[in-house]
Formats: sequence, structure tokens, C-alpha cells
Amino acid sequence: MGLDDALVFTRVVECHSFTLAAQGLGMQKSTVSRRIALLEERLGVRLLNRTTRKLRLTEVGQAYYERCRQIMLDFAEAEHAVMQLQQEPSGLLRISVPIEFGQLFLGKVLGAFMRQYPEIRAEVELTSRHVDPVEEGVDIAILVGRPQDSTLIARKLFESRRRLCASPDYLAIHGVPETIEQLVNHRAVLLLSDSPRYWPLLGESIACQRVLSCNNITFAREAVRAGAGIAGLPVMISEYAVQRGELIELLPEARLPVSEVYAVYPSRRFQAMKVKSFLDFLMSQIPLEEGELLEPTTARLLTLGL
Repeated sequence: MGLDDALVFTRVVECHSFTLAAQGLGMQKSTVSRRIALLEERLGVRLLNRTTRKLRLTEVGQAYYERCRQIMLDFAEAEHAVMQLQQEPSGLLRISVPIEFGQLFLGKVLGAFMRQYPEIRAEVELTSRHVDPVEEGVDIAILVGRPQDSTLIARKLFESRRRLCASPDYLAIHGVPETIEQLVNHRAVLLLSDSPRYWPLLGESIACQRVLSCNNITFAREAVRAGAGIAGLPVMISEYAVQRGELIELLPEARLPVSEVYAVYPSRRFQAMKVKSFLDFLMSQIPLEEGELLEPTTARLLTLGL
């Protein structure tokens, strides 16, 4: 009875009318009026001041209404959650993703997800810019680095580790650095996020001879593979080139920055089934080792330049 009365009271307040509330609830106006009167009698307080034209909440009534409204929202959310369990994911799923992660990994994951749930449609933007999912209406944004906006939910996918690499041809001409300090004598291929003056090493300030900088890690890998110099490349991008001997890992004791990759989405009370299901599916496909993010067949084609 208490929950029913709270629902009646909430509807009366939101409709600003006993008549409209009664119509919405499928009750007689007299029944609604009597339920409110009994509620006030049971609580021992006046919740509403009534006139012939207006309804006004008392101070106690305002506090009671806010609590009742929250209860109604929680109840609706519980029903929504149960209903979602009975439904398959469907509708348009909008995703933004860093270019390389999208090309090398997310495409095949999304394809498998859409095969499992044929009612899903998708729009995917591969981009190097930082996307705000709220402002741009994106369901899920894959971002490097945790977002500062506390209203967003960030789910960590994996850590991206970098390592120093060079081609056999470069090392044959310029020699193999035996110590971190010897990097000062070598040609550096850098990302725009790196310092232009120093090698991207943690706890070290080793000056570099920058010969190339770019904003794309695949471009950097290909330049290094062709002999341009030494670069700090993510394992995901360089693993199979290293396995094939097309790149040589250098100075494994060197510590390079580690980036965290997150799936970011708006904080909503009612998260769509399509979003929740895809996030769970994506997490289930993330391997334990970063190098396994790239399939061997795809890797062979990439390292052959195909």
C-alpha cells in the first residue's frame, strides 16, 4: 500500500492536478483524493496545500516527493534492466577508435559481434583526435589515456607498451647501441607526442638526433623498417615484424612510456543493451599479451607492405 500511495502522490505532484493524475492512473478523481488524504493521515503530516485552482507542496511534502520520485526512478530502472535481459542487442552503434587499433583489431571484433547479433548496425570513425562521446553523440569512444571528465565511464582495455626497434639494414650501417647512453649517436624517429630533443625514455635524459617525426605509429614503423632510424614503437604494431626479423628490438632494459587504452562512454542510468553487450564482447576478445592483438596473417601482409 505504501508504494502504491507514493506512486499516486508522485503523479499528483507531477501533473499539478488530481484530475489529470486520476486519468493517467486509470482511477476516479475521488479515489485519488482519498488516497492522498489517507497517506497524509498515516504519515501525520500535510503534504499538499490545496486551493480551488492550485496545488502547492508543503516543505515536508517537497522532501517526501523527492524521495518518492527517486524510488520511482529506481523501480523503473529495475524493470528496464529485467526487460533488457530478455532482448537481443539491436539498433545503431556509434564508435570512435584510434586508427591502428581500429584497423588491426576492432574491425574483426565488431564484425564477429555483428555476426552474432544481426540486428546491430554500426558507424565507426577511425581517428587520431580525442573524441568527447557526449558532445559528439558517440556510444563508445576508444581512447588512449584515461579521460579527465568524471561524468564519463572509463573501462580499461589494455596497456600499450613501447620498445626501441630498428631495421637490420640500419644497424648494419650505424652499428648496434650496446648501452642506453650510446643512443645519443643514433638517428631518432619520433612521434609528435615525444620530446623533440630527447629519446622517449623514463628516468633518462638522453639527447637524440631527430631525423623524422610523425603523428602516426604505423607510418613510423614503416619508416624504421625501411632504415630511417630507431623508434619507440608499440608492441602491437611491431611484434610480428620483430618475429620475422624485419625489425630488431634494442636495449630491452630501456623503459619507455606505457599508454593505457580505455573504452569510454557517457554515464547513463539506462545503458543501452547494444552498448553493454558490445563492451562485454570486446573485453572477452582482448588477449593477455598485447602482441596477440594483431593476427599473424594480417601481420604478415602488413610487414610485407601489402
